[in-house]
Amino acid sequence: MKKLMTTTVAALALTAGMAAAEGKLVVYHWFEYIPQEVLDKFSEQYDVEVVMDTYDSNEALLASLKAGAIGTYDVAVPGDYMVQIMAGEGLLDTIKDGELANKGNILPQWADPSFDPGRAHSIPYQWGSTSFAVNRDVYDGDINTTDILFNPPAELSGKINMLDSQGEVMAMAALHMGIPQCSTDRDQLKALNAMLQEAKTHWASFNSDTAKEVLVSGDAAVGQIYDGFAAKAREEGANTEYAFPTQGYIVWMDNVVLLKDAPNRDNALKFMDFLLEPENIAAVTNYARYVSGVDGVTPFLDPALATQPESNPPATAGEGVFIQVCDQATQEVYDQIWTNLKK
Repeated sequence: MKKLMTTTVAALALTAGMAAAEGKLVVYHWFEYIPQEVLDKFSEQYDVEVVMDTYDSNEALLASLKAGAIGTYDVAVPGDYMVQIMAGEGLLDTIKDGELANKGNILPQWADPSFDPGRAHSIPYQWGSTSFAVNRDVYDGDINTTDILFNPPAELSGKINMLDSQGEVMAMAALHMGIPQCSTDRDQLKALNAMLQEAKTHWASFNSDTAKEVLVSGDAAVGQIYDGFAAKAREEGANTEYAFPTQGYIVWMDNVVLLKDAPNRDNALKFMDFLLEPENIAAVTNYARYVSGVDGVTPFLDPALATQPESNPPATAGEGVFIQVCDQATQEVYDQIWTNLKK
């Protein structure tokens, strides 16, 4: 089990005990996604000690909470589809009317999302896309096709890192095959499983927490990756280009959620309100290289973000799609395909 996915029961119990103390905030967060100065600013402003643990996928977050971490953490940062799943599992608390003074700062397009109507449990954090980046020193052909991942040219075979994330891999595979994300068609599901098994022979690794590093080091020539990480890889010297396949790509919105049985609920709400202030969330955007869901951030943003190629799809790009939540029976089939793929 990945070290980022969970901790021991004893460690969780210890953290939970610490979290119940006065002036604490315990955050469960993606790795390499928030600058320390933002946490320090909140800590100083509210005289709160911030403790943060990290995970490397939405599925790892869910598994950890269901394994006993609920009641340990105050807030977490799941993606759009995972907010819906967590709410359905009873893992989220409800934000009451008036508990967030800055709720009006949420941009209208993110104020009432389908995955959390009325923002009952969450606030927007950052949004962006998931696709893949290609090392142009290794391959100079057309990269705006999902064939790069699933039926790659010889130059790239055996040099591909995939995210260790069921949601992203399965959604991209569905786009590649032109089938629904939650297909119940037996023939389509058999074909999906067969395609992935064949594609796996071209892949070098499944890794999310070093998705950027393997591109920078040259250990991978292709990497499925989030757009902000791709931008960072390029800024760190990798001669990479981020692809926008004609078949489509994934769009996501990460959100800060109020967890059920949060031991420091008042501080959790203060933190969420803090992140709805334009200057504070802009600091996250400048660090992570994504886009915020809060109004008024533009004066605080790095001007280079406006022309960042990873955030500006060309006219030839396919449609950006959100990851869908399947019904339980269908999800069990996809879980089995994923298990087979990871063997």
